[in-house]
Amino acid sequence: MHPPELVSNLRNFLPSESVLYETEDLKPYECDGLSAYRQTPMIVVMPETEEEIIKILRVCNDSKTPVVARGAGTGLSGGALPHAKGILLSLAKLKKILEVDPITQTARVQPGVRNLAISESAMAYGLYYAPDPSSQVACSIGGNIAENSGGVHCLKYGLTVHNILKLRVITIEGECLEIGGACFDTPGYDLLALMTGSEGMLGIVTEITVRLLPKPEEAQVVMAAFDDIQMAGNAVANVIGAGIIPAGMEMMDKLTTHAVEEFVHAGYNLDAEAILLCESDGTEEEVADEIKRINEIMKKSGAVDIKTSHNETERLTFWAGRKAAFPAAGRISPDYYCMDGTIPRRNLARVLAGIEKLSIKYGLRCMNVFHAGDGNLHPLILYDANLPGELKRTEEFGAEILEMCIEVGGTITGEHGVGIEKINQMCSQFNTKELEIFHAVKSAFDPDRLLNPGKAVPSLRRCAEHGAMHVHKNQEKFPDLPRF
Repeated sequence: MHPPELVSNLRNFLPSESVLYETEDLKPYECDGLSAYRQTPMIVVMPETEEEIIKILRVCNDSKTPVVARGAGTGLSGGALPHAKGILLSLAKLKKILEVDPITQTARVQPGVRNLAISESAMAYGLYYAPDPSSQVACSIGGNIAENSGGVHCLKYGLTVHNILKLRVITIEGECLEIGGACFDTPGYDLLALMTGSEGMLGIVTEITVRLLPKPEEAQVVMAAFDDIQMAGNAVANVIGAGIIPAGMEMMDKLTTHAVEEFVHAGYNLDAEAILLCESDGTEEEVADEIKRINEIMKKSGAVDIKTSHNETERLTFWAGRKAAFPAAGRISPDYYCMDGTIPRRNLARVLAGIEKLSIKYGLRCMNVFHAGDGNLHPLILYDANLPGELKRTEEFGAEILEMCIEVGGTITGEHGVGIEKINQMCSQFNTKELEIFHAVKSAFDPDRLLNPGKAVPSLRRCAEHGAMHVHKNQEKFPDLPRF
């Protein structure tokens, strides 16, 4: 179907201002947070109701038109990159908090609701929503579902998948599904986990029921400075090894702390090679005991400077720098490329040393930020897109980081998703049979491959071209690891 005919069909049930097709109107949608890759969509639609989404998907299905869902556009893997001959489906107008139930400690929300807005709405009941990505002031819960986002407190409270109970999902045929339920367990296959992190490739989420938690009585942060980044990495293992599950545990290297300190003035030790933030929450008695133990572990692990927050303002100040790491990178570099991989905690020091060597190899600076407790790395490669060849070097640098994550027994993503950024590394992470299973799941939900095509799961031909069709590096180097 030609664009004018599609526009006409869509305007049969959508207001004219909700169907964009002029180039100047489409440009703001040409990329998500991964701005290195851009593509102008053919048409952008902005529905306000579930009924309108159903009709849009039926039009796309009947005309075999690709459709890419977009939330707030804060994603960092190109998951919302438009299709040149497709429709970009913006969910930004579906931003109602439908219900907050303090009895069941749940909230029902639409996909365009900001992550932080959920906690703000639940605050009156002493409740909050635990997953807290650094972009929580802007990112939408629908995008969090698509990428299975986490945040600085994911070590103790889990990722998005651990904090949702139910989804309403529209299939490409326009059928409405309810996945999950009000209880902690439902019979049958765990389609809730399958849908979470599926990057908009299986269906369009129109309503989410999230789990709320009581706000902790007390929370404190220990901020420890180390003159050796590997010692900081070992301190992470020592805390976990002592049986402590911190509410959050984050690490920043020297380049990062210098960038963020100028930005937020959090009081970081600028002489330190690494800063480790470790938070405890719970009752006053629990926190007092745990903070004492954490301080002792940090000292034994070689910390050269240790501070503990004494009030909520100070706690938030300690965290402010970590939350601002990404925007702070923009103060010291024209561009940055944010990676996302996950490794076993025991290999943190080894991978940090590897990233340092790669930084020298490619002649590019790299700010290292980690969800240290669960091994989720966020290296920020600093580059200048205006310099010929520098983006290509950056991509190669990032690809080597991801390959290194696989080699030490980790994975190529922790919370940003695969999108288009890491699609080649999927060929290294999974073998042919495993990729065939992924494609079979996709076909079961979307047989014509209209939902977010070309993302997350590579074609077998692409893997053959990437040179990894029959090479499962992770299994070769770690034969005892479970498959798929």
